[in-house]
Amino acid sequence: MVNKDIKILLVEDDPFLLSMYSTKFELEEFKVICADDGEEGLRLAKSSAPTIILLDILMPKMNGFEVLEELKKDKITRHIPVILLTNLNQKDEIEKGLALGADDYLIKAHFMPSEVVDKIKKVIG
Repeated sequence: MVNKDIKILLVEDDPFLLSMYSTKFELEEFKVICADDGEEGLRLAKSSAPTIILLDILMPKMNGFEVLEELKKDKITRHIPVILLTNLNQKDEIEKGLALGADDYLIKAHFMPSEVVDKIKKVIG
C-alpha cells in the first residue's frame, strides 16, 4: 500500500502535538484528518472511513476509551485499526485499551514521530 492511499485519523486535544504529528504524517505522504476532541473523532471516524486511527485517551467531551468502545461497537468502524497514543502508562490503562480492541498502545513520551510512522506501517501491513 502506498502511503498516499493511507488515511490517518488523528484524535488529539493538544494543538502542538496535533500539528507535529499531522505535519510528520503529511511529509510521509499520508492523508491526515484531525480531531481535537473525542466526539469529533468519533464523528470523523464514521464519516471519513480512515485506514487507521491514532487516538489520545485524555480528551474533552469524550475520552479515548469511550471513543474506542463506540468504534468497536459500530459495524462501520469496528474493523479500523486503532493505536492509542497517550501519556497514560499505567499497566491497567494499557490492558484496558487493548481489551477494548486497540491494536497497539504507544506512550507519547517514549516514541519519536518517526517511530509512530513505523508503527502505523506495521499495523496496517
